Amino acid sequence: MTVLVVLLGVAVGLLTVLVFGLLRTHADILRALDRAGIPLDETTATHAAVAVGPRPMGPGTSGGVIDITGTVPGGGPVKVAFDGHHHTLLAFLSSGCRTCQTFWEAFTDPEIELPGVDTRLVIVAQDPAHDSESRLAELAPTGIRMVCSSATWQSLDVPGSPYFVMVDGASRTVIGSGTATGWDQVKNLLTQAVHDSAMTGTRPHGVPSVNDALSGAGIGPGHPSLYPDGTDTDDEAPS
Repeated sequence: MTVLVVLLGVAVGLLTVLVFGLLRTHADILRALDRAGIPLDETTATHAAVAVGPRPMGPGTSGGVIDITGTVPGGGPVKVAFDGHHHTLLAFLSSGCRTCQTFWEAFTDPEIELPGVDTRLVIVAQDPAHDSESRLAELAPTGIRMVCSSATWQSLDVPGSPYFVMVDGASRTVIGSGTATGWDQVKNLLTQAVHDSAMTGTRPHGVPSVNDALSGAGIGPGHPSLYPDGTDTDDEAPS
């Protein structure tokens, strides 16, 4: 009888340790999924998480988002430069991500509507050392630029895939970023991010400020054209 009690106690102890280990592993998995922005239930699956507004970059990018350098899946080196004529939507995808499959399929549509004005789409995958290069080459949509660059994932603090970052080319700043489970969610929320950014100081591309337009025409403070009545005083001179 005593032996049975001892064995029962040992079994209960082992089961307790096992249960606590499983609970800890489960908690770690949930935290990792949460950091990656992956929805955990049907309630959160209907929503997307997109942060709006400029945010600081990672180390070495104090001057703005740096140009992307990497390789083409199955090809050679490539560079994607940010300029003042585009919004650039960076789609961080992986070949083995189940949720990413929705976006790989969506991007095969040649008529896909992108958020913002004059927006280009660039897919950014991990380096071949961290993803399947052959599978990425199979998934690469026709007509869309794709680059393998783990350095870009790191510089933009991408937590996982799928993840999206909208970059304003004129200022080289991130005006929206986040994750979602469907393309419509990404498009709608990042479109709002572009509009909000324009209202808080980032103008639509190609539209200069009044001061920029006057300066470009050679008109500055004190220019005669600013004072048609001949008045030129400090109090009345427009800034």
